[in-house]
Amino acid sequence: MDRPVQHPAAITQVMVNFAAGYGVDADTCLLGTRMTMAELRNGDTLIDREQEMRLIENLILALPDVPALGFELGLQYNIATFGIWGFALRISRTLREACLMAMRYIPLSTAYCTLSVASDDDEFSVIADPDPIPRHLRQFLLERDTGTAINLLKELSLAGVRLKRLEYQGRAPEHADRIQALCGITPQYGSARNAVVLRREDAEIPLPMYDAHLVRLLEDQCRSQLERRQVGGVTGQVRQLLLGPLGLVATLEDVAQQLAMAPRSLRRRLDAEGTRFRDLVEAERRQLAQQLLEGTEMKLDEMALQLGYGDTPSFTRAFRRWFGQSPGEYRKR
Repeated sequence: MDRPVQHPAAITQVMVNFAAGYGVDADTCLLGTRMTMAELRNGDTLIDREQEMRLIENLILALPDVPALGFELGLQYNIATFGIWGFALRISRTLREACLMAMRYIPLSTAYCTLSVASDDDEFSVIADPDPIPRHLRQFLLERDTGTAINLLKELSLAGVRLKRLEYQGRAPEHADRIQALCGITPQYGSARNAVVLRREDAEIPLPMYDAHLVRLLEDQCRSQLERRQVGGVTGQVRQLLLGPLGLVATLEDVAQQLAMAPRSLRRRLDAEGTRFRDLVEAERRQLAQQLLEGTEMKLDEMALQLGYGDTPSFTRAFRRWFGQSPGEYRKR
């Protein structure tokens, strides 16, 4: 699988500042991330996706009653947030070329969805596929990524482009009206894809800051930055597999096979990074259990299966070990 890419702490600080607007302090946001506020303020600090995902989980847990939380967060990101990557988009020839540049170096952004573009004679679309995202974060990050895309498209065009449609798969959530209020577009649900749609002619309008020489220069810098930020650690890769395609029921052998290495080698690599496979599984089960108990009405037997336990009593015993009370007592509190 592809090596994960680290992100500048400045991108993460957008989430901390956003949470502060709702009264959530930085310590709550950074719980379990191994990050400090001093590191967030340092422009040279890079964080990995595992740390960023933990912060996202903390944000969701802290603000369970805010409608369209992910979409509203997405609207906080602007061109300047993304440094070289954002500037490269700004000086592209057209919106269409800016989107193609964005896709080539998408790991330099904050996107978790797999993004692509499509066009025909009438329309130009930015399509978001959330399938690679862990299930419990999928809706939040889909809405965050589409909110960010909308904000960047408007900023690049100096607000001169009107979005034609906002499409989502699946049924309309309860906060659909809130998304409409935030972006001025009525989302269309039950669509064949998740997409932000423009008129084709608007995507071809020249951007005011186009500079062919700078485009080449900044693309070289994006390429170089992408190479520097790629990290070889396996901890983040294991966590992505546990929260994604393999699930928390996966064994060390399952994960090792997916990573094309021997189980003994995987165990040794994790040990070198200061962790163990069992501890990673335990940490993810604990975090996800909190989120499911606080944010859903899922029954305990279903939750036990979701978390990779063979039966409900096993889950209950683990939960008591973590929190000193049963899942039912925790949910009531």
